[in-house]
Amino acid sequence: MYNDASALFEWPELVLAKTNRNYNWVYKSSYLLYCTPMSLISVVTPCYNEADNVIELVQRIRDVFSKIPDCTYEHILIDNASTDNTVEILRDLAKTDKNVKVIVNNRNYGHIRSPVHGLLQAHGEAIILLASDLQDPPELILEFVDNWKRGFKVVMAVKNQSEESFLFYNIRKFYYDSLARIADVKLVKNYTGSGLYDRSVIEILRKIDDPYPYFRGLISELGFESKIVNFKQPTRKRGFTKNNFYTLYDIGMLGVVNYSRVPLRLATIFGFILSIFSLIVSLVYLVLKILYWQNYSLGMASLLIGFFFLTSVQLFFIGIIGEYVGTILTQVQNRPLAIEKERINF
Repeated sequence: MYNDASALFEWPELVLAKTNRNYNWVYKSSYLLYCTPMSLISVVTPCYNEADNVIELVQRIRDVFSKIPDCTYEHILIDNASTDNTVEILRDLAKTDKNVKVIVNNRNYGHIRSPVHGLLQAHGEAIILLASDLQDPPELILEFVDNWKRGFKVVMAVKNQSEESFLFYNIRKFYYDSLARIADVKLVKNYTGSGLYDRSVIEILRKIDDPYPYFRGLISELGFESKIVNFKQPTRKRGFTKNNFYTLYDIGMLGVVNYSRVPLRLATIFGFILSIFSLIVSLVYLVLKILYWQNYSLGMASLLIGFFFLTSVQLFFIGIIGEYVGTILTQVQNRPLAIEKERINF
C-alpha cells in the first residue's frame, strides 16, 4: 500500500500527478509494496565572475547529493550580471543537468540583495546557501541535511578557523566580537550566512520583505533553535575575491545600524561628557586669567586644538547618524531585491 492515503489503489502516475513530488518506490520481486516521499533540497549559490569555479561547484554538489538517497535537489545559481563568461558556462551546465537552474540578474545588485532574492526563489523543503567560490565546502551539505532531519530549522556554517591571511582573519574576528557585544540580539560570531534553512524560516523572511537585509542578523533575530557546524575555511584556489574595502564597510555598518543603538547613545553620552569637560576647562581658564591678568595669555594654539577636536567629533557622530538615516531611507524606498533578466530550467 502507499503511505499516501489519498493515493490508495491508484497508479503511480496518478500519485505523482496528485502530489507533485518525487517518490522512492519499494518493490519485492515484481510487486510494489509502498512508496515514500523524497524531500526536495534547494541549494542557492550567488555568482559574480566565477567562471573558474562554477563547473567544479556544480560537480561537487552533484556528488554530495548522490550520497543522500532519500532527497532530490535543485541547484539555483543566481548570477549578478557577471562580466566574464560565467553566464555562458551556466547555460551549458543547465543543458546537461536539469537539476541546475539559473537566474541572471539585470544588473549587479550587490552581495547583500542578490543572495536573499535567490533564497526566495527556491522551492525546496529546506534551502541551503553556499558561496560559489568554494570557500564554503559543498561537502558540508551532508552535515546540514543530517541536522535538518534531526529537527533543526536552522543549521549555521561557522568558520572557527580560516586559511586566509592572519591579519584579515583577525580583523573579521574583531568586528564579529565587537558587534556581538553591542547588538540588541545574540549574534553568532564568524557566521556569514551560509547554512541550511527550513522552508518555514524562508517564508517568514518573505513576509518581512526587507529591501536591504542583514541576513545573518535576521536569522539570529528570528530565534529558531539552530545547530552550528564548524569548519575550516580554505583559501580561494581560483579567481579573485569580489570584496573590497567598501563592500566590507557596507556589510559591517549594515550590521551595526540594524542591530545596535549603541553608537547613537555613545554620541549622546560623549556629547554630555565633552560639555562638562568644556565647562570645567572654561572655569579653570577664567580663574587663571583673573589671578594672573597681566601675565596669563590664552594663546591661539589651545583654541585651535579645541576647535578642531570638537569639529572632528561632531563630523564623526554626524556620519553615524547619517548611516541610520540612510537605512531608514532604504526601507522607505522599498525597492525590489533584484530584477531578473533570464531564467533557465525553472
